[in-house]
Amino acid sequence: MGPLAVTALVLAGLLVALLVVSCLLRANRLDRLHVRTDAARAALLAALDRRAVVARAVALHLGDEGLRHAAAGAELAPAAARENRENDLGRLLAGLDRRSLAGELVAELVDAEQRLMLARRVHNDAVRDTRALRSRRLVRWLRLAGTAPVPDYFEITDEQPEPEDIAVVPPSARRSGRVVLLDRDGRVLLFEGFDPARPQESFWFTPGGGLESGEDTRAAAVRELAEETGLRLPGAALIGPVWRRHTVFSFAGDSLAADEEFFLAPNTAEMDGPVDTSGFNELERATVLGHRWWSTAELRGTDAVVYPRQLGALLEQLGSGRWDGVTRPIS
Repeated sequence: MGPLAVTALVLAGLLVALLVVSCLLRANRLDRLHVRTDAARAALLAALDRRAVVARAVALHLGDEGLRHAAAGAELAPAAARENRENDLGRLLAGLDRRSLAGELVAELVDAEQRLMLARRVHNDAVRDTRALRSRRLVRWLRLAGTAPVPDYFEITDEQPEPEDIAVVPPSARRSGRVVLLDRDGRVLLFEGFDPARPQESFWFTPGGGLESGEDTRAAAVRELAEETGLRLPGAALIGPVWRRHTVFSFAGDSLAADEEFFLAPNTAEMDGPVDTSGFNELERATVLGHRWWSTAELRGTDAVVYPRQLGALLEQLGSGRWDGVTRPIS
């Protein structure tokens, strides 16, 4: 074989190697873009669900059956009809006279709308980048996207209310550490309580509370768990944070913007004793009605108000104390 033939073979080999490397890099980038798009889609759906939850609260406050049906229709709509149903709900919310709502309810609605707007834009940006790479000739010819479906944009109108309809008292920021405490049967401990401003409306919630000076969310979760249940665990025993939740709500007349991190506490030998609530503070003793252990089936079937929403489904996603290391946003 002559020198020219050897040179040609070497060049051909280099070209093939460059092509293989280019394909691997593009396939890897495409995989990352699909992961980014999936995460953005999950965040978008969480933002849509949160807006629907707030819309139902507004509908209950106003006695507006049309708004309540629109919120339910948006949540239950199949994927192909979701955009239309969300647009219907957005138009109803934009047309509300918000001056008739309580200040904290307006704050929560505005926050849900702003977060939805941001989540939709992040999602559509991820879809744009993914579709742009998938449209490249080399990606199409060599089918580097595999069987992954082409992601779709989510197009709804960002309806904005008239400025004079918004009268918001800025809520106070509050960071919290909360604990998803499981027993040996996989049931979760929840407390039942009420807002002193609305004692007729009870709800269920996980142990936990706000940070004290010098604490992070894990330290606050450990301290609150000991105070509310008598269970004293080291910080390393808590898994997570598995979830993060941002919400605006009112309690005892104060409007709060809560940033909550949830840690998982799977069953251990220390949990075999009874729940000890003797560490409750004065407010907790006045507003907590009781506690019980809930199964995921009970959570899925209950009509009671439970925070976080969709707790039964969230627990099933975690499995028996397993966590993949990703802190997921929830509503």
